[in-house]
Amino acid sequence: MIRKLRELAGHGLIRNALSLWVVQFFRKALPLITIPFLTHELGPDGWGRVAIFQSLAACVALLIEFGFELSATRQVARCRHSREDVAGVVAGVVGAQAVLAVGAVALAVAVRGWVPVLRDHPALLVFCLMLAVADGCNPVWYFVGIERIGVVAALEICCKSLTAIAIFALVRSPDGAVTVLALQALASLLSMVAAMGIMYRGIPFRRPSRGLISEALGGSWPMFLIRGAESLYTLGNAFILGLFVGPAMVGYFAAPEKITRALAGLLNPIRQALYPRLSKLMHTEPDQAMHLARIGISVTGLGGLAIGLVVYVFAPALIRIAFGAQFAPAVTVLRLLAVLPPLVSLTQSVAMQWLLPLGRERVVTRTVVAAGALNLLLALFLVPRLAHLGMAWAVICSEAFVCVTITCAALADSKHKLLWFRRPRAFPEAGAARECESESAVVPRMAAELKSAL
Repeated sequence: MIRKLRELAGHGLIRNALSLWVVQFFRKALPLITIPFLTHELGPDGWGRVAIFQSLAACVALLIEFGFELSATRQVARCRHSREDVAGVVAGVVGAQAVLAVGAVALAVAVRGWVPVLRDHPALLVFCLMLAVADGCNPVWYFVGIERIGVVAALEICCKSLTAIAIFALVRSPDGAVTVLALQALASLLSMVAAMGIMYRGIPFRRPSRGLISEALGGSWPMFLIRGAESLYTLGNAFILGLFVGPAMVGYFAAPEKITRALAGLLNPIRQALYPRLSKLMHTEPDQAMHLARIGISVTGLGGLAIGLVVYVFAPALIRIAFGAQFAPAVTVLRLLAVLPPLVSLTQSVAMQWLLPLGRERVVTRTVVAAGALNLLLALFLVPRLAHLGMAWAVICSEAFVCVTITCAALADSKHKLLWFRRPRAFPEAGAARECESESAVVPRMAAELKSAL
């Protein structure tokens, strides 16, 4: 048994998953420790302001990241044995993100005068934009693509731990919202700079050219549509709610949402570790890819269901212990949002472990864009009537729509048979030259091969 455990621990895929679990702990689970402290110290109003600007920072970071976490990871994974090819991918992505960061900051400053919550809190906006740029430009995609995720894990441990310690030491009043955002922004900036330095020690630096930037943006555009639309019903909910109601109501919604999202995020390392491996196996060993995808979908789906049941049953105790009696209105929201972990787990597993490795970005994109629009429309209708409960119902309906649509698309792709009972459509063997094709060439070729196979 001990020998078997050692063999598993030495397996590259297992090591990557464990490293990503460390990253996910310090990115998702650590807030489960700091959020209860912040809610007690800041109160509903102060915590609501922090949640609004954290939500905005996440949306701006998503614009800067532009879907490279998926597209660039796939490109680097296919070309990682050629330092020159990887350097070209990195140059295009880094240049594109620099352009996007400048544009995002300029846009936020331009609209500040028309949005009261931004106009009334200039200091929070400054640190919010710093946090967004640092998170959006962090080259996590590079380390995931070359399967050296331990580097990212080490950086996350150091930066997030220091941030948590500083928050516990410095935040002592309802006026500490600015301090919280400042500490988080500085930690993310430190992590980004360190990751960039380590990345360029492994590959030669190439100056981003207009052609490389255009190629990177064009290849990642479908992924950005997926991630951008997804933000409308995941990352941007607290900010959307803050446009209609006061900070206290935002706090009643944001605390339960962060709990359920953080718990569901504990399963992300499995999907992230499998994604680059499946992207390659789909073109070389489809049988092995099918087996690996089946295991990943089963494990994450059952894990999400277990998490949802625990959250629903223990919702009153979780709110009382974590946030205190002043957050009692959040119990109903938490029980409603307990459905998110199973929905999110199934959706992301099917998408990242089946549809995206097969090159079915268009199906996922259409679904997520429609869900983002649905969430926004429902929020506009329900929030003025039901406040934080209306936002919760809008999120649930949007997530359910995505889950059902993505699952049906995957089943239809395998001719209405369960994925693990049918051999996936095999792609022709890819030689070394084809493995390093640009993303703009790979996606159309995959679509043509799928069409001919049908």
